[in-house]
Parts: sequence; structure tokens; C-alpha cells
Amino acid sequence: MNNLILLFLSIILASFFLPDKKQFGIIHRDDPQINKLIGEDAVLEVIAEGFDWSEGPVWIKDGGYLLFNDIPQNTMYKWSEQKGLEIYLRPAGYALGDSPPGRELGCNGLFVHPKTNQIVACDHGNRVLVLLNTINWTKSIIADRFEGKKLNSPNDCIVNSKGHYYFTDPPYGLTGPDYQGKELDFSGVFHVTPNGNISLVTKELNRPNGIGLSPDEKTLYVANSEGKKLWLAFDVDDDGNTSNRRVFFDATDFNKYGRGGGCDGLAVDKDGNLWATGPGGVMVFTAQGRHLGSIETGTAVSNCCFGGESGNDLFITADNYVCRIKVNTCGIGF
Repeated sequence: MNNLILLFLSIILASFFLPDKKQFGIIHRDDPQINKLIGEDAVLEVIAEGFDWSEGPVWIKDGGYLLFNDIPQNTMYKWSEQKGLEIYLRPAGYALGDSPPGRELGCNGLFVHPKTNQIVACDHGNRVLVLLNTINWTKSIIADRFEGKKLNSPNDCIVNSKGHYYFTDPPYGLTGPDYQGKELDFSGVFHVTPNGNISLVTKELNRPNGIGLSPDEKTLYVANSEGKKLWLAFDVDDDGNTSNRRVFFDATDFNKYGRGGGCDGLAVDKDGNLWATGPGGVMVFTAQGRHLGSIETGTAVSNCCFGGESGNDLFITADNYVCRIKVNTCGIGF
């Protein structure tokens, strides 16, 4: 009997002093509207961990699994509810020889092409935007140069329903503080038409990063992760061209939950709300740029995406973790 009592007491004490590795984080509710998007009982849970820097999550509806990258480890992972974590592709990026262009050799942002269901990958290590053939693992180059000069290291991408590509190109994948091998004298946001023509959306951002489109595809959002921490918005016409550059939200001085984290990847839900990684975690905005609240993970957050059977799981890549939280909305296309 005494042994049973001691066992019972040890379990109770453990529950107080040992952290739950599967659930963590804080949901900050700054505007009552956030409660319509994130229920009071919502919990942020860890579904995978142990990475150097997790990035680029995308949900594969035709298969029911999540893909994401560990960029420094040059590995693309697959996660599903049924099988858990598996290696999907290694090397995911650079694999050509003994003189890599930088330390971040893997792929970064991923997206599923809405017309072909192929995976579009920002191949950080090889400095190209590619289509990945998952049957024979070959890559078809979408863009590798602008005006004859090599791209820096494509970071994040999106494709609209007509097949127009948009991607960001900061130099994070290159070597050293001077970004050895950099050929472009700027960090650009680019547009590639369905027939392969590449043009510049803007070169005025210091470090363009996350990118997304509104549900009607008439607004393009771009994050800037260094210097000014902010998101820009652009109008998009029927031919995919952009105009009317404006600030969507400036988070440079936002330190309500701590200053950690830059403006990185983002996701847009079916109603046009932005779920954007920024200072303090995932910041939730209305389409008009009103900040409703944030999901704080306690560590640097790189990106997020919607997925799951009904599209109402928000997956978050946060440094060495991949997390999930159930929300009361869903991503575009679900």
C-alpha cells in the first residue's frame, strides 16, 4: 500500500515539475475577433522535433501529409498522422560537389502548383526555383537568373490559379556576411509568367521573405525580415502584374510579446485573414491589416500553413519544432 501511495505522489509531483513536451505556447487575444478564429480550448502541440531549422511547410491534400524542410540538414521531411515523421528527400537541395555556395544547402519554401499538383520548391542550396518530379526526383528549373545574373537564394514562393509564380530572393543561402557569390546587387521579389518570362515586382526590400496571395488572388503579400520588419501588399491584375505597393503592417517596433523573430513565412485563410510569422510568434491579421492576436511559441518561428483533413489545422515550423493548432477557419482551397 505504501508503495502505491509513493507512486501516486510521484506522478502528481511529476505533473507539476516536468514540462509537457507535446503542448506549449501562449495564445494572445488582443481583439475579441480572435476568439472566432481560435477557440478558447485550442492547444498548440508539438508533432515533431529535433531539427536545426524547420521551414517551408506545405500540406499535400492528395495523400494527406505535411512536407517541410530542415534547411541546414538538407532534408525534406514528411509527416502524417498515421506514420509520424519520415525522410522524404535527402539531399533536398545542393548535391553537386565539394564547394557549396553556403551553409543553408537545403530547400526552403514549398508550394503545390494548383494546375499540375507538382511541388514548387525554393531550392536554397542551388539558387533556383524548381518543379520537383516526385516520381523520379528530377527538378525542372522555373527560374535561376534575372537579366543574366544568378539569383541569390529563392526563399518562399506561391503560384496563382493561372500559373503565375511569385517568389522572394534574399541572400540567406550564400556564404559569409558579404554573401560570397552574390551577383545581383539587390534582394528581389520576382514574378514568372506561365510561359517563363521573369520580371521584378520590387527590389526595395532589404530581406524579402514570406509571400502569399489573397483568396481572390488580387492582393500579393510580401514579408521583410530584416531592417524594417513589415509586410507589403500589392494589387495584382488579371495578367499577374503588380502595382500599388503599400505597407500592410509595420512590426518594426512591435515588442508586445518580446522582440524575437522577424517577418518570415505566412498563410492566408479562406476569408482573407493573414497568419504571418513575426515578432513574438504567428501574428493574426484581418485582410484590412488589424492585428487580432498572436500565437507565441517561445522560440523563433519561420513559417506556417493550413492543412489536415478539413484544412483547419495550422502547422507551424518553429526552429527545432513543428507544431499544430486547431483553428476555426481553413486555408484557401479546402
